[in-house]
Amino acid sequence: MIWWPSEVPTLSYGLTTLRALTPADIPDIYRELQDPVIPQFTTLPANYTMENAEFYVKNKTIQYLAEKKEFAFAIEHDDIFSGVVSLHDIHLADHIAEVGYWIAAPMRRKGVGSAAVRLITDYGFTTMGFRRIEAKVDVKNEGSRALLLNEGYEFEAIMRSAKTALDGTQEDMVLYSALSG
Repeated sequence: MIWWPSEVPTLSYGLTTLRALTPADIPDIYRELQDPVIPQFTTLPANYTMENAEFYVKNKTIQYLAEKKEFAFAIEHDDIFSGVVSLHDIHLADHIAEVGYWIAAPMRRKGVGSAAVRLITDYGFTTMGFRRIEAKVDVKNEGSRALLLNEGYEFEAIMRSAKTALDGTQEDMVLYSALSG
């Protein structure tokens, strides 16, 4: 059985901290999501607006936490806002979740994403009780592919034509998973 917290805890590993998103994060989220690389590899829109950031922080994260649909954290590294990581696509009866994240451009290749994935994966397994956590990554996203392998996720499959790109073409995704125990 999955234990679902009523609020987002604070988790730390080294200089990296995962914490609840707050309205103070809205300008940082908006600023960092102007980076054209993030929508290229995620489902976030290329024209991300301040209103999108406000809705995500003030409405969506609160609603999805209450509905047990998503468990989202702000990522900080050395007290600097560095991105967002979440467990989403939750299947409570099957004890399965998907991890997703985006890292602010100045914080990439500093171990921040690895620490965030390590923290949320450990919390998902040891505290919440998930038995499988998946990650679906754009086949061209070499950084995320390497990160997941380094954090103990295993390659499972190439998912052909699994994502519609910004230009409307279908792109392949790579499925990784980690299992509890």
